[in-house]
Amino acid sequence: MCGVNRRKNLQVLFRLGLCSLSPFPVLLNAGTGKENAYFPNYVDVASLAGLTAKTVVAGHESKDFLVSTTGGGIALFDYDNDGWLDIFVVNSWGFSGFPKDKEPINHLYKNNRDGTFTDVTAKANLVRSGWGQGVCVGDYNNDGFMDLFVTYYGKNVLYRNNGDGTFTDVTRGSGLLQAEDHWNSGAAFLDYDRDGHLDLIVSNYVGYDSGLALYESDPSLVGVQSPVLYGPKGLQGSKNILYHNDGDGTFTDISKAAGIANCEPTYGFTPCVADYDNDGWPDVYVANDSTPSLLFKNNHNGTFTEVGLLAGVAVDENGGMQGGMGVDAGDYDGDGLLDILKTNFSDQTTSLYHNRGNGFFNDRTFQAGLSGQTSSVKWGTAFVDFDNDGQPDIFIATGGIYPPGLSGKRPKAKEEEGKKILYRNIGNGRFEDISEGSGAGLLLPRCSRGAAFGDIFRTGQIDVVINNLNDPPTLLRNLSPSVNSWLLVRLVGTHTNRAAVGSRVVLEAEGRQQIQEVRSGGSFCSQSDLRLHFGLGRAREASRVTVKWLGGGQETLERVPANRLVVIQEGKGIVEQEKF
Repeated sequence: MCGVNRRKNLQVLFRLGLCSLSPFPVLLNAGTGKENAYFPNYVDVASLAGLTAKTVVAGHESKDFLVSTTGGGIALFDYDNDGWLDIFVVNSWGFSGFPKDKEPINHLYKNNRDGTFTDVTAKANLVRSGWGQGVCVGDYNNDGFMDLFVTYYGKNVLYRNNGDGTFTDVTRGSGLLQAEDHWNSGAAFLDYDRDGHLDLIVSNYVGYDSGLALYESDPSLVGVQSPVLYGPKGLQGSKNILYHNDGDGTFTDISKAAGIANCEPTYGFTPCVADYDNDGWPDVYVANDSTPSLLFKNNHNGTFTEVGLLAGVAVDENGGMQGGMGVDAGDYDGDGLLDILKTNFSDQTTSLYHNRGNGFFNDRTFQAGLSGQTSSVKWGTAFVDFDNDGQPDIFIATGGIYPPGLSGKRPKAKEEEGKKILYRNIGNGRFEDISEGSGAGLLLPRCSRGAAFGDIFRTGQIDVVINNLNDPPTLLRNLSPSVNSWLLVRLVGTHTNRAAVGSRVVLEAEGRQQIQEVRSGGSFCSQSDLRLHFGLGRAREASRVTVKWLGGGQETLERVPANRLVVIQEGKGIVEQEKF
């Protein structure tokens, strides 16, 4: 009864809170050079929505540990197949003891479909404590329910979705229980061999022992005020792990045989799977910290070749290594090729690698107008069309390296640290920073890490949920929605894996072509909505929607009406649509 009353109170507070905020589109001239340009009004509604549990990182009173600065993955997925996005928040741990039943745990929030959420972690059998890092989602057993993979500083966990609102830990039985502890970071499901079963790639950061090693034990760092700020250089690196789905509920580590483990050790954070060379096979890009980032080209025979330096996506345009954190892939200029966006450490720019279409990329960071905003560490990110004009914009979550309250000796974070960054795509290969004029929710400083993107409230707009260290999550809702049209596409595979991960949609509207792929993982160790959101501008329909299934088939749909969700099943076309 108490839970019901609390939910009713949240509904009332949520509605009252929204009523107190301006519902009208913001029309400003915030240094953009455009009169009456549209600006969103992103407001943090997390508290009103019931997202109240903190992601806890309890620091040591006098020492610095690298493991207390990472983690913070977050996921948006529809775990109960009711058509509404739910939220999974990865929690962390600490160096001080926690009272019994007060230990920090991961949290699964069920979407109540009324603007509020209910914490169903215990009911769903997802209670677990530890140094949580990242999360990804995929239907590894093709039963139509999304499964959950959570990475840890320690040992990873695979949860099978039982289809009844609960999950079962199947890590041991699936062959994914690691014999030794690892500093696992980002992960992604992918079907690298196109056999219809989702495989799994896991990035690894620094060697496990380095996470809890006191920095004072390293003679080269004695007397350094903030040794963590100097990054992991000199520490033991790690290698990525690729697991093959054997089709019977089990996985096999084939990292060496597939060529994934042939590289030198790196400090890996986030993998981003996409078909970067348009050959119909998924490749893997990994954002690395303080070591060259990696691009694994799929050889179509179960193996990969690492081509990051050759392709021009391993370092910056001057050959300098960067502190890579988060990553996304998207076609920002509409040329039919997926470009790469990578977030980096403070005092470094964000990286934008433009795909030239011949296996090579150019670093276009400065030419695209992304050279600003270097004061804070940049983490979760995505190409998102916040104004539905058909041109992908860029969102970046930032946060200081040290979580607030980590220890008494830590200085207070700078005021500009932890604000969100929103770049508008102005259509000529360039972006403009409109963060200051896009709502109070972007200006709240938090120690943010992972970010996930999707239409949480079913309004046709992109919402953002962010995991903040030693704070509750941020839930950004646009209260001044764009008047432009949109289309939300969910793919269902038959020959292709059921979740259609790796399949591509090519959409045409208003003479513009857009491409997106169904992707597991990405951002910073996080998971965004598997459905594909397209802005259509003022068009009332998509003139053509072409689905290129990862399994090899292709089908084209003509004149698909706007402002709705369409479900396309492989071989059957549109099997369901819902306008909202």
